Amino acid sequence: MDLGLNEAQQMLKTSAREFLEAECPDTLVRDMEEDERGFTPELWQKLAEQGWLGLIIPEKYGGVGLSFFDLAVLLEEAGAAMLPGPFFATVVLGGMTIMEAGSEEQKQQFLPGIAEGKSIVTLALLEPTASWRPEGVEATAAARDDGYVLNGTKLFVPYAHVSDHIIVAARTGDGARDVTLFLVPRDADGMDHTLLKTIASDRQSELLLDNVSVPSSAVVGEINGGWDTIERVLRWGAIGKCAEMVGGGGKVLDMTVEYAKQRVQFGRPIGTFQAVQHHCANMASDVEGSRYITYQAAWRLSEGEPAVQEVAAAKAWVSDAYQRVCATGHQVHGAIGFTKEHNMQLYSRRAKEAELAFGDTDFHLEAVAQGIGL
Repeated sequence: MDLGLNEAQQMLKTSAREFLEAECPDTLVRDMEEDERGFTPELWQKLAEQGWLGLIIPEKYGGVGLSFFDLAVLLEEAGAAMLPGPFFATVVLGGMTIMEAGSEEQKQQFLPGIAEGKSIVTLALLEPTASWRPEGVEATAAARDDGYVLNGTKLFVPYAHVSDHIIVAARTGDGARDVTLFLVPRDADGMDHTLLKTIASDRQSELLLDNVSVPSSAVVGEINGGWDTIERVLRWGAIGKCAEMVGGGGKVLDMTVEYAKQRVQFGRPIGTFQAVQHHCANMASDVEGSRYITYQAAWRLSEGEPAVQEVAAAKAWVSDAYQRVCATGHQVHGAIGFTKEHNMQLYSRRAKEAELAFGDTDFHLEAVAQGIGL
């Protein structure tokens, strides 16, 4: 197992950083926090032109055909730049779900549109229980005529308000894992969405499903077999989010070190004081440790190796490490880091969202404990 980047991956990382520095400055990030859409169509098309939206989609469906590890490299740079918009939702939650469980007809219908930037797809999983386990899915899908009727409430659905289709998880049986996935047009009769106010100022919605009718062709995968797909998607999502946190943590570290070199107190830069040096050293240790454990899990997922333990350990560790990095960064910056004019608060708010996404630290520590026989 070599966790170093090969030449192509290093080129991807470098080109992504240069592209985002030019096209996604912090001024855009701030503007998109106030924009109802949360992204610009112009930047979205540029992402498509870069091949990012189809990065891991097979070439036969109009994509580039790279690996999940390659996507993790890209997501690290996206996290550093705080890339706004439905990139993560469409590529990881929507595209990878269709790639994993969709029929050939569904792949032909949706994947080329995703790769070209013409289709935005997201996943509606969580409900008022906020549970990442199958028991948390209480929305129902009742068989009727040649299709299904969906009822229930979905929460924290990313970028549902701009999605063309939403993959909805609904209960189709009495067993705990009897969950099925359905591809539903956002403008379907009976589907209503409300934007939620979030700490990260991202765009998450509450979805109300009131007798939403879909045909049998809307089923993604097997009836009552959706949770197997969801488990795999949650692992990809968790490590994709870890990669974003690694990128964000690295940016916070760089920002803090630069500030420590420039901020003068008691007649010299604060970076010359041992306490501040140790703060920054601890931050660097957390960032590098997070990168290693994330890359390890991403590699195993890319290779199709068992990765349940590695994913859980990575998400548990990186979620806490990113919080520590941001907290220490604030401590070094002092009061200025808490002002809206400074970028520290942008990363800190996103760190809290990332911590909760795809299971928080306690959720994944429980999975690690179970994996070691406790």
